[in-house]
Amino acid sequence: MSLHESYAETAYRADAIPEQSHAPKNEMLRGRILETRLPWGSYVGVNPTTYQYSELWFKEYQYIGEEYHDYTMINELRWSQRVDENLNDFYRIVRFVFVIFSHGFSFAGGGGWVFTGIAIFVSVVGAIGQLFVDEPRFPFLLLGIPLTVGAICGVATVLRQLWEKHSIKFYKGNRNWSNDYAFYRRSGMVKTDIGDFPFYEFDAYIEMTVGTQGSQFHSLKLIHRYPHRSRLPHTKHPLEFSFTVAGSIAQLYAAWDMLQRYMDVSQPLPDIPQVEPFRHLDPTTKAYDEAGKRGRPATYWRDLYANSSDAELKALREAHRAEVDGTAWGGRPDLMEISVPNYRETRRGEPEDVNAFGRFPWKAGKFLDRPEATPPQDSSEPQENDQRSR
Repeated sequence: MSLHESYAETAYRADAIPEQSHAPKNEMLRGRILETRLPWGSYVGVNPTTYQYSELWFKEYQYIGEEYHDYTMINELRWSQRVDENLNDFYRIVRFVFVIFSHGFSFAGGGGWVFTGIAIFVSVVGAIGQLFVDEPRFPFLLLGIPLTVGAICGVATVLRQLWEKHSIKFYKGNRNWSNDYAFYRRSGMVKTDIGDFPFYEFDAYIEMTVGTQGSQFHSLKLIHRYPHRSRLPHTKHPLEFSFTVAGSIAQLYAAWDMLQRYMDVSQPLPDIPQVEPFRHLDPTTKAYDEAGKRGRPATYWRDLYANSSDAELKALREAHRAEVDGTAWGGRPDLMEISVPNYRETRRGEPEDVNAFGRFPWKAGKFLDRPEATPPQDSSEPQENDQRSR
């Protein structure tokens, strides 16, 4: 069986995007702040820090063991977007309340110190107020409130520690990433509740939302380009996917770059820890690694996490975050312009400085037109993943 016979005819390749119809105006996006559309192709080969240095993957891998392939979000076949849980509604409600309490009131990363501080302030103010009455009393208010709040937050802290230590046990027993709502590498299709759609029919946007206090949040959205073929029933929302990536807007660019390389069968799988155990199962990646192009041992990430301290991993994580933020993400052509007749007219510009875009107070920067895309000469050569030594 040849390499190309291992993939479906519909598999995605950046150098073989078929011609498509005009992109219609999507009225369902009216009112949303889609600040820029990210380009197709022109891979940079840098992965977002959230995936390159995940804090949880190794614990899950160790605990789940041989069944990790089916219980992880990403494998060599699909990148899942939904979790199927074998749980009843009562358990879901109890778990939700438990997590809110343990994480919200904890002294470790929650609001424990804030709530305790407020309780101390209230008791001190109450005690001072007693000095101005004829018969001052210092009842439960003085020590009872802060001690009670502190005890509650202490319990929440203990529960959070137990959750973080043992929640992985519930992962395998009660949760499984769905095969019915995912990006499929070998077929090039995106599977959803309302049908399967080609990956190249989705466009990536940076969406900005504004919080109640005026704070701004950015997220990566993949939105189907042809809403008349993918309208969700009983709703006015378009078919779309959200990708959560911590950090700057540059990290969102890196996430889109990584997802494209994951779906592009002319490229090896992104060199991230979550898919390392499955690299030999993907034909393109296997050939790439056997040719020595990866430049890393087969168990590079597993060994790194097994033999590195938390401090060492944190240092690597911060160094990688600086690398992503320092990468030149702007000024690249958009290959989709070649396949969609009016694609360039629908949204041509990008921020003049991608890496600085969105950083208050310099957010209102200039937008420039992207360079015009030309047909790729030879994009079949695999994009080398991040091979710098760590």
